[in-house]
Amino acid sequence: EWEQKLIQHQNRHHEIYGRYIDDVFMTTNFSKEDILKELDETIRTDSNVKITTTISQSLEYLDVTIENNNGHLKISIYHKSASEPYILPYESDHPRHIHANIIYTALVQAARSCSTMEDFDMERLSTEMILLYS
Repeated sequence: EWEQKLIQHQNRHHEIYGRYIDDVFMTTNFSKEDILKELDETIRTDSNVKITTTISQSLEYLDVTIENNNGHLKISIYHKSASEPYILPYESDHPRHIHANIIYTALVQAARSCSTMEDFDMERLSTEMILLYS
């Protein structure tokens, strides 16, 4: 129920609200003080709800980086430093379809996540370099 008020607020102001399990993403054109006040009012409706806020022009959400570029959202793939550039080594004893699936999955993720063709091309080249390195 606590979430419905926040969703309605976002809808009224034509803003984005997204949630995956316990990670929420939302956009706003409100001042920092106004949105923090709105979030504080939301928290008060349920004492079990704990919200940690990150207010920024750019942030990492799940597996993407979202950036406000003069009012336009730019989305690209977020690479966690702990997992880069490690990938299944080509010499591993896994079936070849597993290796092919890595390429396919990386390209599908890039196509779904990159908001510009330039970002997609950079992601494709990055994937190619990582695979050559492996």
